[in-house]
Amino acid sequence: MSSGWGRARTIADAVLYEGYLLYPYRASSRKNQCRWQFGVLGPPGAAEAGIGEEGSLSTQFLVAGGGTLTLTVRFLQLQHRQAERLTDARWIPVDELATPDGRWLSWDEAVECEISFGPLDLDSVGPSWRLPITVHGDTATEGLTGGRLVRTRCQLRGEVTVDVARDGGLHRVSLTVTNTADPATESAEAIAGSMIGTHVIAEASEGRFVSLLEPAPDAEAAAARCRHHRCFPVLAGPPGDDDLLLISPIILYDHPQVAEQSEGALFDSTEIDEILTLRVMTMTDEEKSQARATDSLAAAIIDRCDAMSPDALRRLHGVLRDPRAGAEPARLVPAVPDGADWWDPSVDHEVRPEVDAVLIGGVPVARGSRVRLRPNRRADAQDIFVTGRTARVSSVHSDVDGNTHIGVVVEDDPAADMHEWYGRYLYFAPDEVEPLDPEAASERSSSWQS
Repeated sequence: MSSGWGRARTIADAVLYEGYLLYPYRASSRKNQCRWQFGVLGPPGAAEAGIGEEGSLSTQFLVAGGGTLTLTVRFLQLQHRQAERLTDARWIPVDELATPDGRWLSWDEAVECEISFGPLDLDSVGPSWRLPITVHGDTATEGLTGGRLVRTRCQLRGEVTVDVARDGGLHRVSLTVTNTADPATESAEAIAGSMIGTHVIAEASEGRFVSLLEPAPDAEAAAARCRHHRCFPVLAGPPGDDDLLLISPIILYDHPQVAEQSEGALFDSTEIDEILTLRVMTMTDEEKSQARATDSLAAAIIDRCDAMSPDALRRLHGVLRDPRAGAEPARLVPAVPDGADWWDPSVDHEVRPEVDAVLIGGVPVARGSRVRLRPNRRADAQDIFVTGRTARVSSVHSDVDGNTHIGVVVEDDPAADMHEWYGRYLYFAPDEVEPLDPEAASERSSSWQS
């Protein structure tokens, strides 16, 4: 098994549960009563009848070097959880059950399904496979004090078809996943017979997958010939690895990863963790109780947010990385070459306000330099208020007339960091600033960056 499998599975889990349960994670929420996920394969005829989703997804991808292929198909199987109360020796279905053991709502849960096929030999002559998927139905009862939970799920049937053809020096693999269950007659039956969040993880042995987003020049034509329906394949391992492929119903980039600050899945539209966590923390005890009663995964989210430490919450605020880290040293604003017009794109590309510098009294002033402000006759009323104040240079600009402007943030302004964050600078001409510490001209990080 590839060393990148854990990483690929983490991304696959995010795909599997995207939209499964949305904040505020309660069954009473309208958006959780009309649930919708990616990669839903409905039973035959469901889409045409308007009661479900289309029944298949398909893609083509490229393998260089041959070898074997292992496929892992993953999806959710719906499981209806019915709460029942014992009344007069009879089991009565109820929407909500509260007992000394806990609180439960009647709800549609899901069971993870994972089926592997292979290894499939890509070097066989004209290989083609039809691989059956069968997931058994079941009914299970969980006894409680004064009540019970009855969980029911339908049998699912499907098929994976794999065809391999040569495309130049590459193998082009055509893969289709199809729901072949019995046709449904109404929407509840259709979703119960659907494969939900369907995706595939493919692993190559000996060969390597070709990126379809950034194919090598000799693979561009073959990549352009690949066709996709309701899914797209991306390299799933860490950067530099090309033996894992994630065929996802959500469009991703190659080598996707979950942010290291994330403490767990929230299932909610690309998971804006900090906002969702803060919202969970503002829920009342009754709202949290309803969420816990809705789904065990919702209960885990509530418990995780309640137990989050201040440091963990602070990490969710994000990491601001200096995009200029490793940039070249400050250089003087380049002059427009003789014979070139200022609007020529090649000239514009030479201008770099974040690293350009201007000489003032023989001292290079660039981003990070400290200066004292000396507004002169060009100053307006606002500029007069900052006369004599010290400032930190944020950028050096050149306009179309060849004039140079220095963008600064006043150091003792209480909102200095905010101004720098938004790029709201004050601008002065070179003869309106006095360099203070020449050695700081190469420092291009500011106090809000970490």
